[in-house]
Amino acid sequence: MATMNVSLPDPMKDWVEAQVKTGHYSNTSDYIRDLIRRDQDYRDQRETLIKALIAGEKSGVSERGIEEIWRDVKARHGLGG
Repeated sequence: MATMNVSLPDPMKDWVEAQVKTGHYSNTSDYIRDLIRRDQDYRDQRETLIKALIAGEKSGVSERGIEEIWRDVKARHGLGG
């Protein structure tokens, strides 16, 4: 595993240390790795959403009404009503 040194202002350093003290992280590296993983997930989800929005925009105007669309969404996801 590679090592990386990061400079932080004192308030940020205090914040990181406080997060470790909660017991959710074993050390500062564990906390930073979690932040990076969350950022990676966020960016992946954002890219997926952008691609879906672009595809939807390119698909044109739907002939279906909002009620029919919601009915299909609910059926697809096993939601009642």
